[in-house]
Amino acid sequence: MPRSMTQSQTPDGMWLRCDGCGEILYRKALERNFFICMRCGHHFRIFPEQYIKIILDNGLKELDSDLAPSDPLEFPQYREKLAKARSKTGKPDAFSYGKGKISGRPVVFGVMDFRFIGGSMGSVVGEKIARSIRLARNKRLPLIIVSTSGGARMHEGMFSLMQMAKTAAELGLLRQAHIPYISIPVDPCTGGVMASFASLGDIIISEPGALLGFAGPRVIENTIGEKLPKGFQRAEFLLKHGFLDMVVSRRDLKETLTRILSILWPQKQDESGTL
Repeated sequence: MPRSMTQSQTPDGMWLRCDGCGEILYRKALERNFFICMRCGHHFRIFPEQYIKIILDNGLKELDSDLAPSDPLEFPQYREKLAKARSKTGKPDAFSYGKGKISGRPVVFGVMDFRFIGGSMGSVVGEKIARSIRLARNKRLPLIIVSTSGGARMHEGMFSLMQMAKTAAELGLLRQAHIPYISIPVDPCTGGVMASFASLGDIIISEPGALLGFAGPRVIENTIGEKLPKGFQRAEFLLKHGFLDMVVSRRDLKETLTRILSILWPQKQDESGTL
């Protein structure tokens, strides 16, 4: 599980310590508050199931749920890491997508899982993202992707790096079709994911305090030998400097998406009249 939901977790799992202010919080109260600290507003990292519950009306009709990666380079211990990640998440890889509705409006929705090898993008993650984009284009439905990732999956070498160009090319076709893509990079979103599809939304929304960027701040500081500005690579800093369109509290995310969709895509049904 992500750091902010486990390191300070008590043995019985009923209480969590906020990484923002150190407050001890009752888990059920935190869940009711969208996993946002009631004292300081810190947004805990959450998982795909919770984003689906928060954003979509009646869950996700998942597609390609059995698509799973192999080990094309026979990278040491990669198969073991895949098996461990599958056991931990119950998923074959780090990305799930399908159809859903937001306030009655049909959309194609995708979400990444940071628990699965750091949400890294390999060949299967890239293929499923590409398929979600094609689905949005073919069905003429808005596309929404929640991204959280450490970047390209090193265990697959060039196969993983190719996914950056692949997903960007598919999004180019979606844009030519004049179908909106709303990207929601959340904490943390870095590397090849942030450098490709996560940064290519027609509208890019993030959550307060999210770490977003290519290399991490410590790596940059060690490379350039200088101290970075306060809040560098956090959502608020990026909003101020034009890299994001909005920073939205998780509790307001569905309402914000509903408002955006009503402006960009007022139709409530796809061309066939069904979801």
